Amino acid sequence: MTKTYMRLTLSQRLQHIFMFVPFIILVITGFPIKFSTNEFWTGVIIIIGGIENARYIHRIAAAIMIADFIFHVFYVIFNLIRNRTPISKMYLLPTKKDLNDIWINIKYFLFISDERPQFHKFSYIEKFDYWAVFWGMFIMGGSGLILWFPIFFSQFMSGNIIQIAYVAHSDEALLAFLAIIIWHFYNVHFNPRVWPANKVWYKGTMSEEEMKHEHPLELKELLEEEARD
Repeated sequence: MTKTYMRLTLSQRLQHIFMFVPFIILVITGFPIKFSTNEFWTGVIIIIGGIENARYIHRIAAAIMIADFIFHVFYVIFNLIRNRTPISKMYLLPTKKDLNDIWINIKYFLFISDERPQFHKFSYIEKFDYWAVFWGMFIMGGSGLILWFPIFFSQFMSGNIIQIAYVAHSDEALLAFLAIIIWHFYNVHFNPRVWPANKVWYKGTMSEEEMKHEHPLELKELLEEEARD
């Protein structure tokens, strides 16, 4: 029987689901507004039931995503306090090792070297994915709230800010969509090593062989802990 290791807890998996499902809905309901003259997105609007339905669904999905993001921030803070673990031990912060791993990976991809980077719990690719959400949430979430309640925010901001919020919201949404499709989907699902899909997002576990290939330093640490026990 293949030995497995926990990568994502149930709470973390649910947080991921409540982030990517609303994101998909936001794309489906938001892009028809951005690309209103495109026949495909015009057809999507018709299927949804009109622009007003699209806006209503868009706002519900946005509220869920923002709530999930806020929950995650408190989740991280709570775990830091409860477990008294330095944030560096969560392996989420960029380090000098990540820069070295990037350089090793570049040489590997260019066939200059046969050495692959040895990742711990999270690779620089996963860290980029993680922190990109924070950037996106502040840009899209903040601008989205301004567009959702323009009358309220116009009391404190000029009309130019409202227009800037629209451009920022629209362009950041497109950037996020392309990043998910080109960067995240390839590294997580379309990569030949995991094709046709990575099951961690719903199973939460990885086999020992997968760990040995993707996160050898973490596996080494886990095996050492098991040996001590």
